[in-house]
Amino acid sequence: MASSTESDFKTPNGVEKTLSPNGAVDVDYGATSDLHRTLSTRHMTMIALGSSIGMGLWLGSGTSLASGGPASIFIGYILSGTMVWAVSHSIGEMAVMYPLPSAFVQWTTIFVDPSAGFALGWAYWFMGWITVANELQGVVTVLGFWTDKVPTAAWISIFWVVIIFVNVFAVKFFGEVEVVSSTIKFTWIIVVIISLIVISAGGGPVGGPIGFRYWNAEPFINGFKGFLSVMPTCIFAMSGSEYCGMVAAETSNPRKAVPKAVGSIWMRLSLFYVIGSLMITIAVSPNDHNLFGGSGSNASPFVIAYRNAGIPALAHIMNAVIFISVISSGSVSAYAGSRNLMGLAHLKMAPSFFGKADKQGRPIASLTATLLVGGGLAYLNVNNSGAEVFTWLSNLTSLFTLFGWGMISLSHIRMRYAWKAQGRSVSDLPWKSWTYPYAAIWSLFWCILLIIIEFYLSVWPLHEASSAKTFFANYVSVVAILVVYAGARIYYRGAWWVDASTIDLDAQRRFYVDNDEEAKGGSGVKGYLKKSLGALTD
Repeated sequence: MASSTESDFKTPNGVEKTLSPNGAVDVDYGATSDLHRTLSTRHMTMIALGSSIGMGLWLGSGTSLASGGPASIFIGYILSGTMVWAVSHSIGEMAVMYPLPSAFVQWTTIFVDPSAGFALGWAYWFMGWITVANELQGVVTVLGFWTDKVPTAAWISIFWVVIIFVNVFAVKFFGEVEVVSSTIKFTWIIVVIISLIVISAGGGPVGGPIGFRYWNAEPFINGFKGFLSVMPTCIFAMSGSEYCGMVAAETSNPRKAVPKAVGSIWMRLSLFYVIGSLMITIAVSPNDHNLFGGSGSNASPFVIAYRNAGIPALAHIMNAVIFISVISSGSVSAYAGSRNLMGLAHLKMAPSFFGKADKQGRPIASLTATLLVGGGLAYLNVNNSGAEVFTWLSNLTSLFTLFGWGMISLSHIRMRYAWKAQGRSVSDLPWKSWTYPYAAIWSLFWCILLIIIEFYLSVWPLHEASSAKTFFANYVSVVAILVVYAGARIYYRGAWWVDASTIDLDAQRRFYVDNDEEAKGGSGVKGYLKKSLGALTD
């Protein structure tokens, strides 16, 4: 019999639980795994942002500026920001109720189709370890800004050990490291925005006022095709923001942490990317020769802006921040890859030993596999023949982000459809998005459209002749996903969609005691904006 300070709670599955009503966080039932729930809202936010603000912004913006012009990159980041916002809402609603390892892979399997979940899971695990390898190679490139005397293999070995060190301890240590590195990046972005305003106004040691000179001269380069070529770069620069859904499995209180985190993530990413891209389009000419002839950090538009303004000290600090970003992104990719592999094992799509964690909540087997494969492949860049193989492997990840975002949005639509089909009320959701279904449809539409656009650019590339080599280099990721999906369809068979009326909406669900308005994140636009704006200062 429960005491006077406790109450009984029965889940829809008929499982009776005894709970404490004195502000209990949630019911100790559902969405359980060997992972430990020791992360907070700030950890969740910073881990997702740690993988989103990196090489894509610092270096990729230069390529986009040169190929599309200032207006294209600015509009591209605005559009990408709306997609992140839409995907974040889908993640928020599902991650509160289903905070699972490899969350979006499991959501896709449960609500869409096991074959799609299989393809997405292995694609994301591949993206995890290939990104680790990419970032280790990126470290070599960034450090080349200062010296080229150290052998490539030595740099790779040193920072491979660093990434292992960050991930090998309990997850809370990893979370604290990401909080520190992300704080450095946020602080520096603010410095960058302010300093570029000063430079554009003529406050630098070299050069006069710039104003909107480059916008007036050539806002769009290469016309509409140039704009289309910028969009994939903008999307990939923001990739990783979806990891907040995965981190929910190790968060102490998903009901409160997830809504605050998703609001904070899209607002910070959009704010910094949109304003940062605007300032770089004002301060750097799209025809600057360093955007074409520079290598590594020397081709970063931010480094170029500081050098052109006669402030080399800021260029060195910028390179140091790029270095921190690369290490952070590599660490987060190792984390995400290991959790994806763990989720695949839980779904019986990978060997079962990958689904286990030790007493400290570390998925040792999946983490070891991700770090070994990713770190080992980084050494392919030591020689030219290996570098060519590595480039092809890297191209496989180019469209995985769009595939992932699309599946998250589709899973949200299917989850709501199943919820309604089984006669449940939307008011029973522990947190509901006020944007449904429009945001989910918006992001799914753009994911499909951008994959089609990438096909167009692969067949008729910008400034290149059409060729089979160019097509497969740019579109091989889609081909790979289709092949894996087809193989999974043959294995699983069955209908193309999971029957909404038969989906078990409670099997992997987490149940909560407190269903008050605050726990649900408020209602309507006013409540959501209050949460989101407050999260900016969390």
